[in-house]
Amino acid sequence: MLGQLRKIGLVASMLSVVGSLYIYFISEETSLGIFVGLWAPTLILAAKEIEEWMQN
Repeated sequence: MLGQLRKIGLVASMLSVVGSLYIYFISEETSLGIFVGLWAPTLILAAKEIEEWMQN
């Protein structure tokens, strides 16, 4: 399970980037698109930290 958590975080961050690009360019909600895009590094870091926390 521990290795999968990091993969889930990576996939979630990629979806965040794709979603933010869609929102930014298609729906023209630029502020919301930027906000959603900022979640990508947060998701990666959260998955990494949770995985390390579970190992200890």
